[in-house]
Amino acid sequence: MKAPILITGGAQRIGLAIAKYFIEQDMPVIITYRTKHDAVQALEAQGVTCLQIDFDKPNARDSLVTQVKAHTTRLRAVIHNASSWDCEKLNPDHDALFDNMMRIHAKVPYLLNLALAPLLEASNEVADIIHITDYVAEKGSPKHIAYAASKAALDNLSRSFAAKYAPQIKVNSIAPSLIIFNDHDDADYRAKTLKKSLMGIEPGCQEVISTIELLLNSSYITGRTLAVDGGRHLK
Repeated sequence: MKAPILITGGAQRIGLAIAKYFIEQDMPVIITYRTKHDAVQALEAQGVTCLQIDFDKPNARDSLVTQVKAHTTRLRAVIHNASSWDCEKLNPDHDALFDNMMRIHAKVPYLLNLALAPLLEASNEVADIIHITDYVAEKGSPKHIAYAASKAALDNLSRSFAAKYAPQIKVNSIAPSLIIFNDHDDADYRAKTLKKSLMGIEPGCQEVISTIELLLNSSYITGRTLAVDGGRHLK
C-alpha cells in the first residue's frame, strides 16, 4: 500500500486540482476541507479520505493529526494548500485579521510539520513537505499586508524545517502568482491582472501540479522556493 499524500484545503480550486491529479496517478489521497459540498462528495466517491477541519478552531491541529493517524501510519507528502485571501479593506478588525492570517498560513503548518514528521519519516522513500505560499511573500502587498506577511512566514518555515528534517524529509515552497481566475472576476480585472506578468496568460493549475511533481521526483532539492509567476518579478 502506497503512503498517502495529505493536502490541506483540497476541496476547491488549486487544492482540488492537485487532489484529482494524484487520484489519476493511483496515489492514495487525504484532504482537509472546511465546508462540505459536491466536490467533497465526489472525492469521497473516488476513495479519497476527506477530513472536515476548521483551522480557525483552537483544537484543529490535534483533531487533524488524530484523524490522519487513524487512517495511516505513513505519509508520502504533506502539501500545505489551505489559505484565506483576506485583506485590511474588508476586515477592519486588524488585530483579528493578523492573527487569523498567521494562524492558517504559518502556525497551523508549523504545528502540523512537527506533529506529522514521524509519519513522513516512516515512508519507504524520502518524503516531502510542500508549502504553497504566494508571489507577494517576496514583494509584499499594500492591499493584503497581513496576508503577505503570513505567507512570508510560511516561506521562511521551509528553510528551517528543511534543515531540521534532512535527509529524511525534503521541505520546499511553491510561490505562485495568478494561476486561475475566480468565476466572478470581471473582464477589466482579468485584463489588468494578465498584464502584471511577462507571459500574460492564465496558466492553469497544471503549472503548480508540474512543480509539485518536480519536487516529489527530486532527491536533491530542499529548502528552496520555486516561483510560478510568469516572470512577474521582472515587470
